[in-house]
Amino acid sequence: MTDRKNSRGPMTLAIHAGEGPDPSTGASAPPLHMSSTFVTDQVAGFSAHDLEDASGYLYTRWGNPTVDMLERKIAALEGTDACLCTASGMAAASAIFLTFLSSGDHVVVSDVSYAGVAELARDTLPRLGIEVSLVDMSDIEAVAAALRDNTRLVHCETPVNPIGRLTDLSAVTRLAHDAGALVSCDATFASPLGQESAGLGVDLVMHSITKYIGGHGDAVGGAVAGSAELIGRMRLEASIHHGGILSPFNAWLIARGMATLPLRMKAHEAGALELANWLESRDSVTRVIHPGLASHPQRALAERQMTNTAGMISFQVGDAAKGQALAQQMIDRLEVIHYAVSLGHHRSLIFWMETAPLMETSFRLQGRQLESYRAFAGDGVFRLSVGLEDPADLIADLAQVL
Repeated sequence: MTDRKNSRGPMTLAIHAGEGPDPSTGASAPPLHMSSTFVTDQVAGFSAHDLEDASGYLYTRWGNPTVDMLERKIAALEGTDACLCTASGMAAASAIFLTFLSSGDHVVVSDVSYAGVAELARDTLPRLGIEVSLVDMSDIEAVAAALRDNTRLVHCETPVNPIGRLTDLSAVTRLAHDAGALVSCDATFASPLGQESAGLGVDLVMHSITKYIGGHGDAVGGAVAGSAELIGRMRLEASIHHGGILSPFNAWLIARGMATLPLRMKAHEAGALELANWLESRDSVTRVIHPGLASHPQRALAERQMTNTAGMISFQVGDAAKGQALAQQMIDRLEVIHYAVSLGHHRSLIFWMETAPLMETSFRLQGRQLESYRAFAGDGVFRLSVGLEDPADLIADLAQVL
């Protein structure tokens, strides 16, 4: 693993890592290689199992220079040896689960996570004979109690989507590694600038690069960063066999957006803190969750673990009926903020996420786990992804409805 402290700074890495002047033209900007196949001057086998490091590019599902450039850039920012890019964040999650888990294995998964991952863990993995334990990973004792002799993977997410609850990565990775399990973490909400996940012990750092890394809402993709050995196993399994590869054009767009990631994350964090403090002052808002606020129930962990608290805010306005009514007002009145799903873009996005329907479809929590969720979300939250607009304009837009 690369020690970030001994490498170039994050702004330099975001711009230059994985890139160089084009050797054939001298172009400063990285080229876009849309070719599906590549001419070779060597007799080569027709299986990806025959590939070696010196084989060069043969077929884009096996490897593409534009995608490779983005992978090296993400690995540099994450401080890992390697990275695998995929067609989406869900393809990245599936690549982790289906590479490292087989029938009879056991996986511990955060009980609150991105909805697609939550449903994959609850519905698909058990159908494949994989045992799943869904755990509140803010409760370290619960994580310890869930580990078994056949636990092969612990998959966490921090901050969790959509409620902003945190997981102590150092504590979780110690427990998992002592039990002989790998640890993967969906760090999409934090971005590579929000926490040094690999430095905290995470083996596989996952992102939906549709979000902060791309940053402009115009390309879908996923990524997993980790050791060369683990990523090599994923590349053979997920890219070659599952086929969920990233388009070179999307890789080029995402790399172009990634060049400004450090600057954007500073602006996202600053804007979110200004809006979060304003939201806390509104009588119509009953709870605001953001890791940078003193009121966050895990503020001490946020200060210890996060290097940038990013731009994601969750806030409550009372019961579900009030939330639904306010959501319609937002659809009708907001002029700057878009009422839309997704997050991490240069535009601000907001969406109502009601607790009861999420419990029926994605999370299905009961007992203490439901209580823990509702402690953050109540009957529902508005998930606000603060973009790069002037905070004063965002506040004025929200003031129309709050």
